[in-house]
Amino acid sequence: MKKKLTLRFFGAVGTVTGSRFLLQYGRVPFLIDCGLFQGYKQLRLRNWKSLPVPARSIRAVVLTHAHLDHSGWLPVLIREGFRGPVLATPSTRALCRYLLPDSGFIQEKDAAFANRHGTSRHHPARPLYTQAEAEASLKLFERVNFHRRHRTRQGLELYFRRAGHIPGAATVEARLGGRTIVFSGDLGHGDSATMMAPEPIEQADYLVLESTYGDRRRDRSDPEQALAEVIRTTVARGGTVIIPAFAVGRTQLLLHHLERLISSQRIPRVPVFLDSPLAINATEVFADNPEDHRLTIEQAERACALPRYVHDPEDSRQLDHDPMPKIIIAGSGMATGGRVLHHLKVYATDDRHTILFSGFQAPGTRGADMVAGAESIRIHGQDWPVRATVANLDMLSAHADAEEIIAWLNHFKRPPRKTFIVHGEPAASDALRRRITDKLGWHCEVPEMNQSYEL
Repeated sequence: MKKKLTLRFFGAVGTVTGSRFLLQYGRVPFLIDCGLFQGYKQLRLRNWKSLPVPARSIRAVVLTHAHLDHSGWLPVLIREGFRGPVLATPSTRALCRYLLPDSGFIQEKDAAFANRHGTSRHHPARPLYTQAEAEASLKLFERVNFHRRHRTRQGLELYFRRAGHIPGAATVEARLGGRTIVFSGDLGHGDSATMMAPEPIEQADYLVLESTYGDRRRDRSDPEQALAEVIRTTVARGGTVIIPAFAVGRTQLLLHHLERLISSQRIPRVPVFLDSPLAINATEVFADNPEDHRLTIEQAERACALPRYVHDPEDSRQLDHDPMPKIIIAGSGMATGGRVLHHLKVYATDDRHTILFSGFQAPGTRGADMVAGAESIRIHGQDWPVRATVANLDMLSAHADAEEIIAWLNHFKRPPRKTFIVHGEPAASDALRRRITDKLGWHCEVPEMNQSYEL
């Protein structure tokens, strides 16, 4: 009797974050991605709920890439009993070595702040997981190289191709029970100065496809020209540019563009500070893995040598007392935590300065609110006025847009039996569903939370 193969959606449906897909063959389950929900509070509360299946029953976790909305729930899963391997590409493994402990550290720090200042409804406030729990989770990681078949003891066959999103990002081809399921992860695009275009795939029985930019066309204008204009205008009025940047991928792209702009004298030679221990470590991983990006070794070295690295918290605080124009790149990319929050308290309140975002801002984050024109933002229990100029350079996004996703799908020699549209806000997912149906004639569906399909 043939075993059933089922696919269940435990996250990244109806929202961009919380990527968790359960692939089960008979009684043997595997989890593709293990991400955090981010954004609105009702989404973040899902991080405190257990999966509908026992963690100890899951035989392996497969990661598409290192971003926390794909990897950041691993410490919770392990605390709840998971003991199988975490299968990931070398750079994903290297980046998670920094991302996960940093996430635990920030959550501990936020809980301690809430307890000191009484800003939480929970008494006492506690972190979702600790830095120590995150560090312990790293022991389960196992390396899977690109372009090599990997088979687990339970019969799951994996093949990783480059997704072009960040270093180490992969599309995952999973073969189980005679059927092939492809998980796109987050797809990049061909316009990035640092990341390669996603590698094509020719066939799959089923496809799980991201739709972050499924309802729009990404700005294709010259990112260096747009970046230069923002910096020149801000510096001319005596201001500082604060860039809340994603530590992995976006920071390294920004450093490359800034180095080129300063070297060619297209912007004033103002100091550039990288104020994020996580981004500093991620930049080292970027430099050490030239096969994962487009830059030559010399270009990567010049980009990495540009900023002044700010390690110490006291040095970070001193930047807020320095009146001279400068550029500060600090985590996080959607202004949800990290050192950038302390800078926003100072620089967002002054109209000389610019707060410059660099890509998609998930609904419910401070970044989304500020880009939408919020007059104030709440940080550490207090409202702070937003008087600075707020801009978002969408062309720096690491996500493929709707047209680029269709171009990637055109490499398939035949349609999958079904394409599941995930990883998008409802409007984006449905727009991509309709576009694929109209242009390619494929059978597409937008799953709901906890929905199960027999493949």
